Amino acid sequence: MIRSVIVMNTEGKPRFAKFYDFQPIEKQQELIRSVYGVLCSRAENVSNFVEAESIFGSDSRLVYKHFATLYFVLVFNSSENELAMLDLIQGPTLSVFVETLDKCFKNVCELDLVFNYSKMHSILDEIISGGQVLETSSSEVMKAVEEISKLETASNSINFVSKTVSGWRG
Repeated sequence: MIRSVIVMNTEGKPRFAKFYDFQPIEKQQELIRSVYGVLCSRAENVSNFVEAESIFGSDSRLVYKHFATLYFVLVFNSSENELAMLDLIQGPTLSVFVETLDKCFKNVCELDLVFNYSKMHSILDEIISGGQVLETSSSEVMKAVEEISKLETASNSINFVSKTVSGWRG
């Protein structure tokens, strides 16, 4: 099971964090600080896999990828395949998650994540639900996200009839 997805910048500021097992806010902040402490101290030429038992408890692993000024981090347990988790963030064509973000924001950057937080949630919710991977095709995720955007646009454009008109009976 995937335990959390964290996106943070190279200064340790979390830009997105989703935990699939309940953690109080204080604990989430502590975990994010600990993850950053591990990531910023690692050399660039080492493995992207980290044993995370000291941070997240027994049977926890962490995989990450550093893109530009952002770290994309997945924390998971042994029921998940390590290479499959790496593929979610680093696959052959960037990754499912990062590639979808790139398609949505045309070369995603940190500010896109800050100002489009809800869209990022929608994208991740199409890929992972309840800690389980649902979709691994970026094009399928994009179709769902585009459909959600169409529905949001349609619901925002609905004009409501004013009370004076609706109260009129002829």
